[in-house]
Amino acid sequence: MVTGLQGVATYLDDILVSGRNEQEHRDNLLAVFRRIADYGFKIRLDKCTFSRPEIQYLGFILDKNGRRPNPEKIKAIKNMDEPKNIVQLRSFLGMITYYSVFVPTMKTLRGPLDALLRKDVKWRWTSKEHEAFENLKTALSSDTNLAHYDPQQKIVVAADACDYGIGCVISHRYEDGSEKPIAHASRSLSDAEKKYSQIEKEALGLVFAVKKFHKYLFGRKFLLLTDHKPLLAIFGDKKGVPVYSANRLMRWATILLGYDFDIEYVKTTQFGQVDGLSRLMQKHNVSDEDVVVAAVENDVSRLLKDCIRRLPLTHEHIRDSTAKDSLLKNVKACVKSGKWSKVNSKLSPFFNRRETLSIVDGCLMMAERVVVPEEPQSRVLKELHAGHPGIVRMKKLARSYVYWPNLDKDCEELVRNCSRCQEYAKNPIKAPLEAWSTPAYVWQRIHIDFAGPVFGLFYLVVVDSYSKWPEIIEMTSIYASQTVKELKKMFARYGIPQTIVSDNGTQFTSEQFRMMCEEGGITHVKIAPYHPQSNGQAERFVDTLKRGIKKLKGEEKPSEETLNVILQAYRTTPNDCLNNSTPAEVFLGRKLRTRLSLLCPIEMSLTPPFEESRKKMIEQFNRRNNAVPKEFKIGQAVYAQVWKAPQFIWKEGIINRRIGKVNYEVDLNGRITRKHANQLRRRDTKSPPSYGDKSLLTLLETLELDDEWKRREETTQTTDAAALGRREQEVEVPLRRSKRIRRPVQRYPDTSR
Repeated sequence: MVTGLQGVATYLDDILVSGRNEQEHRDNLLAVFRRIADYGFKIRLDKCTFSRPEIQYLGFILDKNGRRPNPEKIKAIKNMDEPKNIVQLRSFLGMITYYSVFVPTMKTLRGPLDALLRKDVKWRWTSKEHEAFENLKTALSSDTNLAHYDPQQKIVVAADACDYGIGCVISHRYEDGSEKPIAHASRSLSDAEKKYSQIEKEALGLVFAVKKFHKYLFGRKFLLLTDHKPLLAIFGDKKGVPVYSANRLMRWATILLGYDFDIEYVKTTQFGQVDGLSRLMQKHNVSDEDVVVAAVENDVSRLLKDCIRRLPLTHEHIRDSTAKDSLLKNVKACVKSGKWSKVNSKLSPFFNRRETLSIVDGCLMMAERVVVPEEPQSRVLKELHAGHPGIVRMKKLARSYVYWPNLDKDCEELVRNCSRCQEYAKNPIKAPLEAWSTPAYVWQRIHIDFAGPVFGLFYLVVVDSYSKWPEIIEMTSIYASQTVKELKKMFARYGIPQTIVSDNGTQFTSEQFRMMCEEGGITHVKIAPYHPQSNGQAERFVDTLKRGIKKLKGEEKPSEETLNVILQAYRTTPNDCLNNSTPAEVFLGRKLRTRLSLLCPIEMSLTPPFEESRKKMIEQFNRRNNAVPKEFKIGQAVYAQVWKAPQFIWKEGIINRRIGKVNYEVDLNGRITRKHANQLRRRDTKSPPSYGDKSLLTLLETLELDDEWKRREETTQTTDAAALGRREQEVEVPLRRSKRIRRPVQRYPDTSR
């Protein structure tokens, strides 16, 4: 959108506008505004900042001098105190060694400090060692040694603690196994925190790291590293926090439940990247209060209130309902005491999740989810289904906010019995393909359809089912009279077919078309409405015709010559369904002579049966669409797919009778129609029947038009059924062929050329 604009840079949905002076900056800004308006977008003023000499963006500070690292990201390293003894020096050099791959001159810079580690060398910290220490800190915290945060790369968070401080680092781990830091952080422990046990100090370091880098980690999968192995059993157990954990550790584990991470153990000797930060952290004063522990209760309480606020229920309502619910009262007592005696079937779901249960402001919580009492469960279900999500999406939504036993089952039952969801549901799995029976001879059954408009023109397409021989007729009009006229011309050339298959277009359902079929003894088979696959032979050639016109003429209007080229190419091309015979060979009993025939000195005739290819085609369709047999019984309650502009919807109906193998006659509240099995799906009879606009039915009854409408529909259906019955009673006569061996024809030279 901003391509070509001067002084403009973008990242995702952020736009940065710069200028070498104030006037140029304004001109560039106005150009951006005009471009945004041209594209129809709007910007929020409260999210914009203007005329700033410098900005913090993507972890850097941008100003007139260029880009420099954000001091907050390297503050922990910049403020590290000088080592006071060998132990602290080893810790600092361990961190230096971890990142030495990113500093080519690291070995030279650390030389004076390495000398202090030699045997029999007395500790002496002089200006030489001080200068080396500062140079190493500068090299480690330089722009070139900090990685830019990349959401596509793997994130690693490491934290460590000592007797008086904690330190952490967030890094990217690349495919070659190397790590590069994004940011560092450290702080000293308060007097209260120094009294913690070592496992609690190590756990505090992990919680401090996760909350410090929350913006990088929330909603992302990351790896958490620790050198204290017992923490793996507390924070790494996917089943929840062990009940034997200390209360403080359990509350900290509750914080980490909101993050998606794996935790791994690393030996202390290989943990140099954070060990130095914890021992040489910046000195600052903190309050004596247990800040992190106090924040835990506030965070959990806020989480509960945020969860309740999304539902049409108040916090007080959940708390009061929980107090009245006998089951949850018992669960709360077990959670408080930690004793679960006499666990019955009702308590079992809570007992199995006892590590994740807690009580906040009188409400029972399971990790981040509110345990809803029985009384308000129906209201919660209604709210969860407000947007009419499907079963899977509704269960995912529910698992984000609430919990009660059988929650998934309640969600499934609600969706299945929601009339609106069933009315606009997706199509069911397709029924196995029931191909048309193979005709006994050429032109016995033909498939017809209209193609167009193609550049303002319509074409009548006719395909012989036996030979796949196509015909294309350019129509000046698509009225029934013109359609019947052109078909009669074709019948004069090839004879009257026994069966015509068409869709339910007005040209084919007209009285003139019916009379033509009746006079010629033709069985007219109409496919199920809005199911073009049933007339696949005609529909497939319509697609071939349209593509052929596009390829030959591009955006120009097709001529009669264009149609001739398409027809000749199709009729003379071997077809898989005909065992690689051409439509012309099967239809005419001979090959068509084309310009390509001049290349071949010997003409060959291939007329093998192609029933095997037809079976392969049916098997391929069933395999690709995962088709399953689908049958419905007479009187069965179903949903039928009907067209309600501008889309298909599902209406309730009853199966009246079966027509053929895959078609059914369906009663849609008094309206009889024919539907393909793929347009039907089973209906749960628990759902209340819904037959649309009651006022319309009442009006029909008042005007005494309903019986007349039913009578006309039944007359049409009876005629169609009778015609179909005649078609099914036809006896297939096997085609007999001579078994004698034919000799090649000896021809005289053609002297006419």
